[in-house]
Amino acid sequence: MDALLAALADPARWRLVTLLAERPRSVGVLAQLAEARQPQTTKHLQTLERAGVVTSRRTGQRRIYALRSAPLRDLATALGWLADTADRNDGPRSAYDHYGQSMDVERLSARDAGWADGRAFDFRRSLAGHPDLVWRHLTEASLLARWWTPDDLRVAELVFETRPGGRIVHAYRDAEDTDGSDAVAGYAEGVVEDVRPGERLAYRLSPLLPDGTPAFTARIRLDLAPAGTGTDLAVHWRITDSTVDAADFVAGIEIGFGQSLDKLATAVHPTGPADTTPGHTPRTPLVPHADHTAHTDGKGVQP
Repeated sequence: MDALLAALADPARWRLVTLLAERPRSVGVLAQLAEARQPQTTKHLQTLERAGVVTSRRTGQRRIYALRSAPLRDLATALGWLADTADRNDGPRSAYDHYGQSMDVERLSARDAGWADGRAFDFRRSLAGHPDLVWRHLTEASLLARWWTPDDLRVAELVFETRPGGRIVHAYRDAEDTDGSDAVAGYAEGVVEDVRPGERLAYRLSPLLPDGTPAFTARIRLDLAPAGTGTDLAVHWRITDSTVDAADFVAGIEIGFGQSLDKLATAVHPTGPADTTPGHTPRTPLVPHADHTAHTDGKGVQP
């Protein structure tokens, strides 16, 4: 496939392929129709033949070339698969396009400081896990790190002190940025405000701009309620102190936090990857600090 793509990438060779698609032709005729010299045309045809897209035979004094359709059909199938994969309704490209549309709308609205103040976002999930297990995933950094990022991202640094006044640090990187050489995808700092184990957790969180200043402050409240053997989780976001530069962050709240909650639902499901017994300590916690601090890449992230 690589040889075929390389052969077809040259405009002169592509012209020869289009001419051969009409009918087999000799080198001399192809050179005339392509308005090229015959030695150059011969070299291009030899390249196409090595790539398997044309075949030739000598007839008398002439060499006749013909197009082989099978490699082109294989290429068309591969390109169609790539296009279909990118266009999946539930795929990453769909989320990318959705975020781009939201970002365009929010940028138009972000004219003055305070433009998004009072904006609210509500999320609800019916989770299969017991409230005690869900609570642990909301408050223990080693478990938070499993779900508290949008798709295709990973937690790079996480501090969550589960007490009123406790500190929060949340940084994340691209999931494929294994060595930390790419730019940080997001960094936020906050403070825990209300802790009612198994019932309510409230905190404020501010994503930071590249200069280290807050883009806005989100006041977030999570309420848990038993529902049979599972848990009903209600999350309320309210924006305050929004800056003009907050538009891109605000645009990603609905999509990004929604994806995170979907990952939480998987983590606390009895058949999911997480432990399901209330009070059970994971076998391999990221960092077993008493203040629920986890540094998952060992490097730390600066705002």
